Amino acid sequence: MLYSKSECGTLMRGMDWSANPLGLPERWPAELRTVVSIALGSTQPMLIVWGPEQTVLYNDGYAKMCGLRHPAALGGSFRDLWFDIWDQVEPIIDAAYAGISTAMDDIGFIMHRNGYPEETHFSFSYTPVRNAAGEVLGMFCACNETTTEVMQRRRLQREQDRLRHIFENAIGAVAVTSGPDHRFTFVNAEYELLTGNRGVTGKTVAEALPEVVDQGFIRLLDQVYASGTPYHGRSHQIDLQRSPDHPPEQRILDFVYYPIPGAEDDVSGIFVQALDVTEYHQLHHELGHRLKNQLTLVMAIVNMTFRAAEDLDEAREAVMNRIAVLSRAHDAIISGEVQGTTVDELMRSVTALQAGQSDKRLTCDGPSVHIAPKPSLSLSLILHELMTNAVKYGALSVPEGRVLVQWQVEGNRFRLVWQESGGPPVSQPERTGSGTALIEAGLNGTRNCAVTLTYAPEGLCCDIRAELVGVVMPGGEPATTPPVRRAAGGGGH
Repeated sequence: MLYSKSECGTLMRGMDWSANPLGLPERWPAELRTVVSIALGSTQPMLIVWGPEQTVLYNDGYAKMCGLRHPAALGGSFRDLWFDIWDQVEPIIDAAYAGISTAMDDIGFIMHRNGYPEETHFSFSYTPVRNAAGEVLGMFCACNETTTEVMQRRRLQREQDRLRHIFENAIGAVAVTSGPDHRFTFVNAEYELLTGNRGVTGKTVAEALPEVVDQGFIRLLDQVYASGTPYHGRSHQIDLQRSPDHPPEQRILDFVYYPIPGAEDDVSGIFVQALDVTEYHQLHHELGHRLKNQLTLVMAIVNMTFRAAEDLDEAREAVMNRIAVLSRAHDAIISGEVQGTTVDELMRSVTALQAGQSDKRLTCDGPSVHIAPKPSLSLSLILHELMTNAVKYGALSVPEGRVLVQWQVEGNRFRLVWQESGGPPVSQPERTGSGTALIEAGLNGTRNCAVTLTYAPEGLCCDIRAELVGVVMPGGEPATTPPVRRAAGGGGH
């Protein structure tokens, strides 16, 4: 029994057993000799607790688990060996002596076995050892220390939690799939939003998103999984069933499929990240459309101005002023992109070009009408032409002259009236210049727009009318704030 060449076998042979509660080994019961023989012949850590005194015997594997308490613990009391964790161990050993077996895959302790506190973890089984009469003589334990594995799993879990937090807050839609059937194991909120909040986790891509099967995306996933080569997609169109009550919605995505390495240098899954660039493409298209429209407008202004100008200097000045008005109108549109710009804001931008004019001679009166981009550009040019004419030849060319600009909403139509008074006598011009042509062209983008120019002796009047639906911003309220009444350069409302 004690002929083992192991360290613990050698220690047991050299011990004086005469004073030990177990007595001399040759007098040990057969049950004890059997379990000791099994323990000393095994490489797995094994412990024997025997008799009413709960005397401890163990093998070399268990000796390592005892730390600095080995070899003094061999042949001693079980309670003395594990005094620092006795409150946890005592119920288990008491159960074993009562004939009840206990097995655990993981039990944790804070031990002082090496002179300092340390977190430890074990898997074990406590099995009662009985004699032929069924009486419990002691306990046999086979165990393993799992501290290293538990700490590794904990570090891995922390790393997974950290990555999960990163993925959850990443820009764009992020998902992780597992296995050759591409089963979702993780998706962030952006991915759920992109795919219509269907609860895809735990399902395969084909099960969760059946509409993409025939669009080639499963084939791409299969390709990445089989080859281990990432795939980068740019501006891919995809039809997604984002709502069960609506037809599939076309989106444009930039995405990457990145293979996740497995334990055997194979691929265990795929990391997916996608950016929905649909709005970017729409904006890019709209920007190109707007740019072409503005270039066309600039070309028309230039051509009209040069055809009607008396000389090159006059044409150059008129073109520069009109393009400056367009620039200021664009600034007003961009700064108020959501709500659109207002007539009053356009009036202020136009009068800013007429530096030095008294702010008391031009009065604005009307509600806050948020107008759309196209008519705002036209209205800016019209107001500029009227202002230029008033400063050079009309009411604002003399100190006593006055200009009243009034606008209002009349049912489903928008109306603006420019009325001059107190200036030099007015007469019908002999020819129609480029400025008059711009004014009479009306408001671009509106329906049934009519412009009436009246050359009354007491002052020029310009009356502009158009259907409201083409003037105001889509979905905007045409007149929800109190009317504006101020002198044009005053800045107060």
